[in-house]
Amino acid sequence: MHTKIISATTIGIDAHIVDVEVDLSFGMIQFHIVGLPDTAIKESKQRISTALKNCGIRLPERKITVNLAPADLKKEGALFDLPTALGILQAANILSLTPEFLEETVVVGELSLDGSIKPVKGILPIARSMRLAKKRRLIVPQENAYEAAFIQDLEIIGTDHLTQLVAHLRAEQLITPTPHQKPALVIEAYPLDFSDVAGQHQAKRALQIAAAGRHNILFIGSPGSGKTMLAQRLCTIMPPLSFDEMLEVSTIYSVSGKLNQHKLITSRPFRSPHHTISQAGLVGGGSFPQPGEISLAHQGILFLDEFVEFRRSTLEVLRQPLEDRTVCISRAQQSISFPASFLLVAALNPCPCGFRGDKKKSCTCSTRQIKQYIDRLSGPMLDRIDLQVSVQPVNYEAISKKSQTTSSQELYQGVLNAVTIQQKRYGSHQWNAFMTVQQIEDHCIMSDAARTLVKQTFETLAMSMRGYHKLLKISRTIADIEMSECIEQHHIQEAVMYRSLEQSLERGEA
Repeated sequence: MHTKIISATTIGIDAHIVDVEVDLSFGMIQFHIVGLPDTAIKESKQRISTALKNCGIRLPERKITVNLAPADLKKEGALFDLPTALGILQAANILSLTPEFLEETVVVGELSLDGSIKPVKGILPIARSMRLAKKRRLIVPQENAYEAAFIQDLEIIGTDHLTQLVAHLRAEQLITPTPHQKPALVIEAYPLDFSDVAGQHQAKRALQIAAAGRHNILFIGSPGSGKTMLAQRLCTIMPPLSFDEMLEVSTIYSVSGKLNQHKLITSRPFRSPHHTISQAGLVGGGSFPQPGEISLAHQGILFLDEFVEFRRSTLEVLRQPLEDRTVCISRAQQSISFPASFLLVAALNPCPCGFRGDKKKSCTCSTRQIKQYIDRLSGPMLDRIDLQVSVQPVNYEAISKKSQTTSSQELYQGVLNAVTIQQKRYGSHQWNAFMTVQQIEDHCIMSDAARTLVKQTFETLAMSMRGYHKLLKISRTIADIEMSECIEQHHIQEAVMYRSLEQSLERGEA
């Protein structure tokens, strides 16, 4: 007898329907699985047969053939254990599920040898896709049920044992569907605050601009000047995630197996990988590609400390994601794209010893050592960083006047002003840093004095076209923070200050 159970798998962050076709026929007792399965799926016949035996269900003495369709779609993982087991039971007439039920129901789950059902990765994108595919219900492991229930208009049946599920399908002991969940859209209270950082008013202002317009930022300064403290507090002034953004970010963590089973990602991610990370760890990869750190930082912050200590080849692969806000990983059989719209915060020392330009300690590096150190950061990479800020060590007076430090709440008000204006201007969640050339011409309206200054700056700094556009984008964000429709001269002057560090580095002045 032949039957079909609908299941699903994830490729990247997208879910695809997989038909688990089971056929029982006369012949030698064998168990075959076809349809481009990986090793974990091939081994499932041992898990399934043992689980059925330990649940008191005897496998039919037939030749069992399982086909995972479409056959040209590469499949991985153990999430087809449960649908395969149900297909065998249905084909052997141990279950009598109606054609309507089979067509409306999607089943995923991994079986243990004792019949218990273990959680699997990628339930959230599967649930989202099955709702769009007009499926009515989803049968998942109990530990995945809460995660799947964030998707509305879908009946979620969570079960932790095969015998419990069989009793439910026979209508002997029904399982209560997991109710729909929706997280509260609230701003989480962070234990950190910019008031913890003494002084550094210019760096705090630069971070406010970065948060308001999604501008990438680079800090350069000696050890102990506060670069890491500043970066860690950027989350406190970022606008909150919308519900759609929460689902988008949580989907990435779900396919990575990093999502808490009972909680969505409700705050912007902050990822801080070590400089020894591999290229695959940063951008993603593997035989079955998984998201890297830049995708795990999607809609959040990627902090790269000791920026030039990363391998140059690793840093160079960031250039395309910084422009396109996605990363494409190509393999022999397929290409997979992961979202990677993140705010880059980088920090580095000005020289190998770290004290070039420090007012308290003298630098011991030679000119050759400094040049070799700075040359690790390529010009094209530096050109993609909007804000470049020199961070000087604070003096005792700044520490003693802690009451005069700027708090996160004060900085957030300016960010909120700019975000509100951008949403009205673009009609969506677009940021100034992502303006197209046409949008720059339409929205970067300058006064005569500002236009004259831009022309002088373009010629003096020998700016590239990308640098010119970034100067206007930063100026637009500064004007938005001050709720000014027109870009004035002082907006351009402040923006130029954040774009001139690369020239200082080349002259050895930073």
